[in-house]
Amino acid sequence: MRLDRLLSTRLPSLSRARIQKLAREGFIRIGGEAMRPSRPVREGEVITVTLPAPSPTHLLAEEIPLEVIHEDERLLVLVKPAGLVVHPGAGSRSGTLVNALLARGPGWSAIGGEERPGIVHRLDRGTSGVMVVARDDEAHRSLSRQFKDRSVEKVYAALVWGRPDRPAFEVNAPIGRDRIHRKRISTRSSHLRQAATRFRVEEPLSGFTLLEACPLTGRTHQIRAHLVTVGLPIVGDEEYGGRRWKGLPQGELRLALESFRRLALHARLLSFDHPSTGERCRFEAPLPAELVSLMELMRRSGGMA
Repeated sequence: MRLDRLLSTRLPSLSRARIQKLAREGFIRIGGEAMRPSRPVREGEVITVTLPAPSPTHLLAEEIPLEVIHEDERLLVLVKPAGLVVHPGAGSRSGTLVNALLARGPGWSAIGGEERPGIVHRLDRGTSGVMVVARDDEAHRSLSRQFKDRSVEKVYAALVWGRPDRPAFEVNAPIGRDRIHRKRISTRSSHLRQAATRFRVEEPLSGFTLLEACPLTGRTHQIRAHLVTVGLPIVGDEEYGGRRWKGLPQGELRLALESFRRLALHARLLSFDHPSTGERCRFEAPLPAELVSLMELMRRSGGMA
């Protein structure tokens, strides 16, 4: 196995990109020698990873309003709105959740690197819902370990096109980056990773369904990719076939779907053990107003009827 792939499984608090950067900068060694991220690891070798002191951030603090539902000296829990990018990346150097966190002052975990202070997990840009961020490295490690061990409970609401043939079902399908469409995650990948999601019908609508989704693993785009495999793309998900409004008759519902500029996916519940006390914490966020309004319109119009 490649060095970076092995370490990403053993050190869940570090992203694979972060591990690759550490290796290129000489902070990952085998037998005292710096190693490339792609170097194959052999049985019996001892790998030493040194985390350098955090360098001063070059990111700007920005006064972006956040809906905080809990805050203490170890962590912060918030409701991320759809449209907010979690951390800076290509094309998103400002206006992110990280920029907003920096405006709340220093004291965020440094494990994720300069561009991801405090970030333990992510939600896609178009997804809304509950997130937790870490104030210190110890809290970050505790939360990352819980995500890796799958002891964190995550419940999403997903409004999808179509209706499943069962009231509850599970999709257990390995996924990875698509061989052809590199921005997508699918079952057509050269590097598949095991993934499982449980679904339950919460409310059937004419032509649509509100599902409860519980990811048992934490892969990128997991819920979106799994729903596509069973023919139930998320409303508003252009990347995964969820922009089907052109097939609807002219009317109020079609206009509403055409102008719906987010994923109809919401992280409704997040539950984990507090890093300090071990007490089980449970945080919930109701469905956002724009999703509630769209569902009301579906009920009145009879969906695609």
